[in-house]
Amino acid sequence: MAIKIKSCKELRAFIDLTNVKPDATESDIKKLCREAKRYNFNAACVCSSNARLAKKELGDKAKLVVVVGFPFGGASTIAKVAETKQAVIDGADEIDMVINIGALKSRKYDLVKKDIAEVVKAAKPRGVKVIFETGYLTKAEIIKACKISKAAGAKFVKTATGFGRRGATVADIKLMRKIVGLNFGIKAAGGIGDCKTAFAMIKAGANRIGASRGVDIILGRTGEKMTGVWRE
Repeated sequence: MAIKIKSCKELRAFIDLTNVKPDATESDIKKLCREAKRYNFNAACVCSSNARLAKKELGDKAKLVVVVGFPFGGASTIAKVAETKQAVIDGADEIDMVINIGALKSRKYDLVKKDIAEVVKAAKPRGVKVIFETGYLTKAEIIKACKISKAAGAKFVKTATGFGRRGATVADIKLMRKIVGLNFGIKAAGGIGDCKTAFAMIKAGANRIGASRGVDIILGRTGEKMTGVWRE
């Protein structure tokens, strides 16, 4: 299905407005939620400690995404599962978990798959996105992470946390889309702060954007005026 983008504002339906900063205050989270509701973003994304507050502020006006094992992915599976279960209790609609990067690079693929699968089980029926932190991975490791994530029952794969070596690239998204196929979610995140970049990620194959500067993106504050077509 072809979708026409006539303005930056139309990207709001694809954006998870995000504040996962370590120094985010209660006021910051409330502001995030107000903006998510005011501008009709797809969701607000927060750390698990802020999930209950964010859900209270959002109500049913926007979805709540909660990050798990964030930002390094090195927590034990037991810890990730416990964090996921609490996030669900606190109102999470989706879970964005960080893959065990060290295990992936050590080729401990059974461990990586079990880590994801246990979080998927704990989150059901809510969908899970698996954050790769692509800046630490080779092309072959990104391909392997895509295959493992699908096999473990995740609904999305995601590029980055915003705290790694780099954020999302068009090349990452194209590669991930090639591997996961057309009927699977891809979230581009990390360093996306303007309409032009967000549009490029969607055009490359992403169907969700994670951005702390979502308002800047949809209001075109850097001056872009985007039009174009991509296949959903």
